[in-house]
Amino acid sequence: MRRIVAHNKKVEIINDEIPSLDGKPSYVLVKTKYSVISPGTELTILANSENKQVHLGYSAMGEVVECGSEITDVKTGDLVACYGAPYVHHDEYLLVPKTLYAKIPESVDPKEAALGGLGAIAIHALRIANLQFGETVVIVGLGVLGQLIAKIANTAAYNVIAYDLSKSRVDMLKEENFKSFSSVEEMEEAIRNETNSHGADAVLLCTGGKRSPLTQHCLKWIRTKGKAVIVGDIEPDFPRDLMFAKEAELRISRAGGPGRYDSVYEKEAIDYPYEFVRWTEGRNVAEYIRLIAEKRIDVSPFITETVEFEDAPQEFEKLLEKESTTLTKLIHYK
Repeated sequence: MRRIVAHNKKVEIINDEIPSLDGKPSYVLVKTKYSVISPGTELTILANSENKQVHLGYSAMGEVVECGSEITDVKTGDLVACYGAPYVHHDEYLLVPKTLYAKIPESVDPKEAALGGLGAIAIHALRIANLQFGETVVIVGLGVLGQLIAKIANTAAYNVIAYDLSKSRVDMLKEENFKSFSSVEEMEEAIRNETNSHGADAVLLCTGGKRSPLTQHCLKWIRTKGKAVIVGDIEPDFPRDLMFAKEAELRISRAGGPGRYDSVYEKEAIDYPYEFVRWTEGRNVAEYIRLIAEKRIDVSPFITETVEFEDAPQEFEKLLEKESTTLTKLIHYK
């Protein structure tokens, strides 16, 4: 099979063996149909690939071509959404544990299902914020992850205020009547008006760039005892005096939910007990699939561009050279 890797800050297509189910009764072998380019995460990996070969990608969907002996929830021919490196990459075939996939109903567009990994990350970020019905959340950074979080938060009946420097990204949400702004002053005015000057209940920071100046300002936007949730790749550089004065909570959202980076849950495919861990990363993927199946959120604006597998390296080059400002692109596998 072929797979896409980063090597010496370049993207290459290499050949490798199709993974085997031998000794993995709780896994499925998936023939990939679509995988998702996540610009923020993958460009960081690409930039750090000097003198080493690193696999890219973590969100995809495909057709089950073989099942381990302990698999009972899907069968050969079913479509599944898959999430999580090192099991999910931009590879023609994926060997995925049962804790990291969700079955796709026939009514769901396969392209939309491919965003399952990003959907799980967005859902987990909102769970970490631990908001109550009707509370106000400010979402800073409207890349594909911020956009997803805004839509899911709106569906959950939170009062959503969104901000990004990019007017085009702001306008994507304005088309759906979101309170979305490219001006900090206008956003701050909206927060005052929407909360009667008390401040938002939480701010979700979905930006990148490590040291963002917004971390110095976002505590001004939350109420006393409000929350700042780090979702993007930024350093938690917050002014202590303002954190102290507001008794603010700082929370960090780690990937798609409980189970991530736990070898027992992922590699050994042993699920957490439902009654003790209600929302694992795998269950969050399934919840994303439910949201799109029931038309609770519209993700079609994110998937306007599809590239063929053979052309993917050039697309990464465009992203790296900032010739493309797209939210994401889907890689199509024949």
